[in-house]
Amino acid sequence: MDYHKIGKDIVKNVGGKANISNLTHCATRLRFTLKDVSKAKKNAIENIDGVVGVVYAGGQYMVIMGQHLIPTYEAIVKDTKIETGAPINENLDSLPEDKWTWKNSGSKIISFVQATVTPMIPGLIAGGMLKVFLIIITTFIAPAWAKTNGYLLISAVADAPFYFMPIMVAYGAAKKLGATPVYAMMASAALLHPNFTGLVSQFAANPNLKVSLFAMPIKLLSYSTSLLPAILITICAYWCEKILNKVIPGIFKTIFVGAGTIFIAGTLGYLILGPLGDYIGQIIAGIFMFLSKTVGPIAVGLLAAALPWMVMTGMHQAITPFMPQLLSNPGYDALLRPAFLVHNMAEGGANVGVALRAKSKKLRREAWSLAVGALVAGVTEPSIYGINFKYKKPMYGVMAGGFAGGVVASLMGARAYVMGYSNLLALPIFEKTAVGMLIGAVVAIIVAALVTFVIGFDEENVANKITEPVKETFSDDAILSPATGELEDLSQVKDEAFASKALGDGVAVKLDGDFVTAPANGKLTALFPTGHAFGIVTNEGIEILVHIGINTVNLKGEGFDVLVHQDDKVRAGQPIVRINRKKIEEMGYDLTTMMIFTNPNGKNIKVKTKGKVEAGTQIN
Repeated sequence: MDYHKIGKDIVKNVGGKANISNLTHCATRLRFTLKDVSKAKKNAIENIDGVVGVVYAGGQYMVIMGQHLIPTYEAIVKDTKIETGAPINENLDSLPEDKWTWKNSGSKIISFVQATVTPMIPGLIAGGMLKVFLIIITTFIAPAWAKTNGYLLISAVADAPFYFMPIMVAYGAAKKLGATPVYAMMASAALLHPNFTGLVSQFAANPNLKVSLFAMPIKLLSYSTSLLPAILITICAYWCEKILNKVIPGIFKTIFVGAGTIFIAGTLGYLILGPLGDYIGQIIAGIFMFLSKTVGPIAVGLLAAALPWMVMTGMHQAITPFMPQLLSNPGYDALLRPAFLVHNMAEGGANVGVALRAKSKKLRREAWSLAVGALVAGVTEPSIYGINFKYKKPMYGVMAGGFAGGVVASLMGARAYVMGYSNLLALPIFEKTAVGMLIGAVVAIIVAALVTFVIGFDEENVANKITEPVKETFSDDAILSPATGELEDLSQVKDEAFASKALGDGVAVKLDGDFVTAPANGKLTALFPTGHAFGIVTNEGIEILVHIGINTVNLKGEGFDVLVHQDDKVRAGQPIVRINRKKIEEMGYDLTTMMIFTNPNGKNIKVKTKGKVEAGTQIN
């Protein structure tokens, strides 16, 4: 492939070099920071050979490249000399900070734990994969090496990320909270100090041993590989540091703030926070073990079948923090990692089905390439956006393969004992249950390939059709509901700027759909790069503003997929923005959509303000 041409075409269609502020990349995507996102041509980019999809979120315009990422990135950098940033973790897109409410508390807690765990995941995987190599060597190549000092030392390197997990967790939590990381890390490290672990060892030999601190009993537990105790200690350290900084005079801060913080957080870690974290961990482990013992096979199958949708919405990140927790207690993961691996195998299998059935040589080549990426590397985003999302029906193959493979893997007793990737090369992390996991993976591949091949798919590039489906032609004086939902008078909107009608009269829709459409025939004269609002001048000269949700500008494009370009001529009912409604609402945002006649051009416009409507329904 000519990566220099691919890079040149991408740069051209994101608005040219002058429109690019910065370029970086993750594992699968080129990530552009653009000066004017409205200049980017989504459909044109998606039609470039080697590009598998485009996403705009978190203030970044992301071009999904898969295996072609690095050579394309290098070609662009070499040819354009644009400003670049360091490669970033694709799971660390920043989300807006909003106030805690009862409605969003669950998602905020999950977001916090996720941000805490994410920085250490690469370390856990690195240690897990090193353990895999050690298992392979001592099992198949040199069994006697397992009795040498060299093996002991290298296995210590592999075990270190797990043994010292509380320290890494404390670092991630402190960074998320904005605390001083070293204080939280030191307080958590006290749980691993030989003085404490020595007492734990003595207690194991003598259960009658009693240990107290300040006349209060201490529960002697092993906290290596633990997750929750360190999170609680870090939260405590954060508040201690904050309070001490307020009450201690400036001249004494350097002496007493740090010492006071680690003293309070460390001692409370021994007395309360460590045991409390361990207890919560046992509850979580109990829930997963209950699922495993009751509906285990069905649970693994259903999770594997749902994962492609979860990956598309980012919800899969909400459950990843539980993986290290399960490896800590009960010591294995019989649900999450098996489901993740089976899903990746199903993605690969569906690609095989596409490759076997496709008529286009280009599609066959792309499908085989994506299959290898999913099966061997465990990278599925290119498959999801490049095949499933474009051609729709392969998704059924993925779901069927994931469900079948998950059920079989669980019935065969598949359990992951260390962290690792979700691909065929990581099967040794399942240790004695690796054969069962392999059988589940093979079932997932075969079922996904067969279902995809049998039901077939439309090879026409449906991505280009997504902005075109207007089933009815309306006159230029017609005003349509921009969304599906319940009509509401503007005065009822929970935003004074709209409710007061200071911007103009109109109507609101309590949104209950995934698309926001053009309310009239005209020209798209304003298109916010975040996707939360757009303006149209109708063919009769009426200026209309459509604003999706309240305060959704704070999302910086997260959850919004703009389907058109500024200055496009649009037809009444044509989709303008696709939204991830569930995700945005879970983040606590009100998605009431306002349609405002900012300039009625001398016309007396009356629209309905009550009743349920579908997007594209005439309301005047």
